Amino acid sequence: MARSKSFRQILQFLVLKHVWKMDVHHSAWIAPTALIDRTWPKGIHIAANTMIGEEAVVLTHDLTRGIYLDTRIGAGTLVGARAIILPGITVGADCVIQPGALVNRDVPDGHIAEGNPAVTRPR
Repeated sequence: MARSKSFRQILQFLVLKHVWKMDVHHSAWIAPTALIDRTWPKGIHIAANTMIGEEAVVLTHDLTRGIYLDTRIGAGTLVGARAIILPGITVGADCVIQPGALVNRDVPDGHIAEGNPAVTRPR
């Protein structure tokens, strides 16, 4: 499932990795409109061959409760368009987060998360 990266995405990767110091693997494909949390950038961990869709949101903080947590997305995971991953969540390897899902619990390896709040099931 290899996708070529646009110049904008290459620039986005360089900014996330070197300016914001996020842990983003170079093979991760992140849509230009995806919102990767910059409030606590050290908390972002995106593994190899991950795809993050249009307008998806990956959070590491909740200012209302004053928490800053690591959010991890495992290798080979697909995050659908407009999906939201809350702070402190670990999404395992080879998972699918369906478009529009609100992930508020950890997702084990090889599972599909769908709905609001997300319900997981094996692939």
